[in-house]
Amino acid sequence: MNFRALSTRLRIAWRRYRSLGQRGERAGARFLRRAGYKIVARGERGRLGEIDLVAVDGRTVVFVEVKTRRSHDAGHPAEAVGPDKQQRLTRLALAYLKRHDLLECRARFDVLAITWPQGTRRPKIEHIRNAFEAVGRGQMFN
Repeated sequence: MNFRALSTRLRIAWRRYRSLGQRGERAGARFLRRAGYKIVARGERGRLGEIDLVAVDGRTVVFVEVKTRRSHDAGHPAEAVGPDKQQRLTRLALAYLKRHDLLECRARFDVLAITWPQGTRRPKIEHIRNAFEAVGRGQMFN
């Protein structure tokens, strides 16, 4: 296979992957809104990466990581939120709280594990509340 063909295949695969993730985030936001959450930010970027969704549940700021997979062949979607990802999300969340003067607010981390098999209209969404505690030095939540 020549370079041009390989490059084209990789671009197509990346678009499919990216669009599955984007579809998952949209479905996750809809799911949370129906559950009574208010979505206040999507795709919030920082130096270390991105927070998929920031929501408010009552008086709690909720940082939501959305993991979308076609199947569980490579493991459950939530398994992709390992210690490194948790530490990065903790630092991103702290920066978000500081930037918006919300350090006095309660906060938590949730994970939406979405399984969306090819050809199906609706995904299976599993909401894991309090999926992990803040990780790293100077932990921010008590």
